[in-house]
Amino acid sequence: MNLRNPIPAPKDRSPLRLAAGVAYYRARRRLQWLTSGSDYASERSRELLPYVVFTHRTPLLRQLKDVDMQLQINKVTNLRLAAARIDGLLLRPGQTFSYWKTIGRPARSKGYLEGMVLHRGTVRSGIGGGLCQLSNLLYWMMLHTPVQITERCRHGYDVFPDAGRTQPFGTGATCFYNYLDLQAVNGTDALYQISLELSDTHLIGTWRSDRPAMHRYEIVEKKHWFTQELWGDYIRHNTICRNVWNPEGLLLEQQHLTDNHAIMMYDPSLPPEMP
Repeated sequence: MNLRNPIPAPKDRSPLRLAAGVAYYRARRRLQWLTSGSDYASERSRELLPYVVFTHRTPLLRQLKDVDMQLQINKVTNLRLAAARIDGLLLRPGQTFSYWKTIGRPARSKGYLEGMVLHRGTVRSGIGGGLCQLSNLLYWMMLHTPVQITERCRHGYDVFPDAGRTQPFGTGATCFYNYLDLQAVNGTDALYQISLELSDTHLIGTWRSDRPAMHRYEIVEKKHWFTQELWGDYIRHNTICRNVWNPEGLLLEQQHLTDNHAIMMYDPSLPPEMP
């Protein structure tokens, strides 16, 4: 039995209202960057810190149903440009990481290409499309560190069926310049560094530090279920938690991280299609 509050049906907005909303939220974000008093990380170093805290990689190209492969190819260019802005970034104690403040606006004049973007659960093309793959990777790495994630936007739609999933559903971070941001604060006394590279096949991220990690983190899914709303669509839900282990392998605590609720763009009773 579904005891939670029902999720309302998405509302259609006129193009004018959507454009006005984007302009408003972008202006508000710029003001927040100027007035928040946060010390935003901006220093980069080519010299790598000695200790690897966590590393992760994701494939650059995926064969997605009904998606032009050229958008995937263009995405690789976009990822390369954005990753170059973050690679080597130092996150000192007390500093804040902001995804968009570090990367800047992904404009055509900077070399960004038309890539895949998602709008209300549908696939479109847009300049700088595909950068969610980078924010997803960074968020997943952050979950395996003691930094405090202060801002993360979850995906509101579940667009593609699971096929070869290696991470729990709902452990990504969507992004849209500049107000759907990913931010984290280094509340520890350790120095951290984000290292990024693109191989021929993968986007590779490494979270480094000037000292060995004190804990090991494990991301787990505690609940996973589907509901059908009165307005017809299916909703996918889950709860994500984090196990914290000490170096001796003792479980210290389990932390609740987030609850995800996403409108499904496919029938959950159908088996996933492998690429």
